Amino acid sequence: MTAEADEKQKAAMQLPLELGYGQASSRDDLLISASVAPAVELIDRWPDWLAPVVLLVGPPGAGKSHISGVWKSLSSAGDVSSAMRSGATSEHQGTAFLFEDADHEAFDETALFHLINHVRQNNGTLLITARSLPGQWGVSLADLKSRLAAATVVEIGAPDDELLEQLVFKLFADRQLDVDDRVVRYIVTRMERSLEAARGIVEAIDKLALARGRRITRALAAEVLQQHD
Repeated sequence: MTAEADEKQKAAMQLPLELGYGQASSRDDLLISASVAPAVELIDRWPDWLAPVVLLVGPPGAGKSHISGVWKSLSSAGDVSSAMRSGATSEHQGTAFLFEDADHEAFDETALFHLINHVRQNNGTLLITARSLPGQWGVSLADLKSRLAAATVVEIGAPDDELLEQLVFKLFADRQLDVDDRVVRYIVTRMERSLEAARGIVEAIDKLALARGRRITRALAAEVLQQHD
């Protein structure tokens, strides 16, 4: 192979430039299946929640961030995640608040206790997302334990095939790609059961197809899935 031909081959295999594919954040963008139905109902009931504080609990990759993002957009909630971890005690503005990944890092228990009191006293709402129930967080402040025990708990499971198929179709459609149903089902039955995994796999398949100038086939998808094992 000549040096010129070698350079052309390398150029053909270069991955395309990164393009921005924004994540949807409106209620109409929520994908619905049995695994997330309780959370979708939660969004639809707001602001008429049974309790001012709601805990959205589910495993990593179940879609908690996507669901909470839709609610944040709908409610114009303030994200207090950083404030809860820094212990900021400034006066809270507004009546709707979001605290994400409560059990992922340590947080200031007193700050969360005061926030919950603010929400209760001002007819507000607070959505807290976590991977586990509060009893597993190691909370030591008795008053906070009591407040969390009074919260409504909504649990969602790992994404099921129905949800993952919807998501993979949508992710390809967002990239203006028309992919055969059989290829999508092939991907879903062999991928990690998480929304983040779906996004990563679709992105990798798109890049590889563009780099090779090929349409998306089961063989190409299989190559990417093997790399994600």
